[in-house]
Amino acid sequence: MIKIENLKFSYGKLPVLENITMNLEEGKIYGLLGENGVGKTTLLTLLCGLKSTQEGSIEIDGQTPYDRKPSLLGNIYFLSDEVAAYPVKANEFAARWGKFWPSFDQQKFLDIMAELENDPEKRMDKMSFGQLKKTHISFALACNCKYLFMDEPTNGLDIPSKAQFRKAVMKHTADDSTLLISTHQVRDLENIIDPIIILDKRDVLLNATLEEISEKLYFDYGTTILSDTLYSEIVPGGSVQVRLNTEGEESKVNIEALFNAVNGNKELIKGIFSK
Repeated sequence: MIKIENLKFSYGKLPVLENITMNLEEGKIYGLLGENGVGKTTLLTLLCGLKSTQEGSIEIDGQTPYDRKPSLLGNIYFLSDEVAAYPVKANEFAARWGKFWPSFDQQKFLDIMAELENDPEKRMDKMSFGQLKKTHISFALACNCKYLFMDEPTNGLDIPSKAQFRKAVMKHTADDSTLLISTHQVRDLENIIDPIIILDKRDVLLNATLEEISEKLYFDYGTTILSDTLYSEIVPGGSVQVRLNTEGEESKVNIEALFNAVNGNKELIKGIFSK
């Protein structure tokens, strides 16, 4: 269990995170969404202990990440958006660095590399950015950590690789693990992320499962723009609209439309989901 209470963080006089409070439960793949500059990457680095909280607290299984105790760090992996191109073969990199994570599995690394159609015998500094990203994804999953934080993992992947990534995440993460994936590419991940967290600099605007979202919001895919819509967008063949679900109707959540509806109606959405 991850518990974040009244978290504040700033770079000098520039506040990045304020009043951030939320819990992340085991066995879920959270999608972390937010506009540029709201502190998504900063939050991930705080969670993995690379930065210290300035106010408030973060606890992971009762421990503070910045204390950097091996018992906790061995169960955490942070996959940055910026991946290093080491001058070694991928399989050598994995064997060398995997020793820092007690549950790392070299054969699992090789299996995932094969599933992502990536060559473990190739030097990392000779790889394309997409190949390099897939190498680091394979390593992250092979560490078998209880807590896995990913920052824009599908950046640099082509369309087939994004599908392979989704399959690998679903296949190679344990049922009791917690994943937090920060992304702007929601269409790449919409079939695997649930719950959805939408972050604002001053608050958590939304932290809810897709079921909870569909109970309170209705996603209309008709052709007529209605007057009570919170957000609407013209799409081929009609429109997608987000409205309050006053009739208890079922609908499929469109995460991009959800994000825009939340950002355009922050106080309303917070009020609805705090009940």
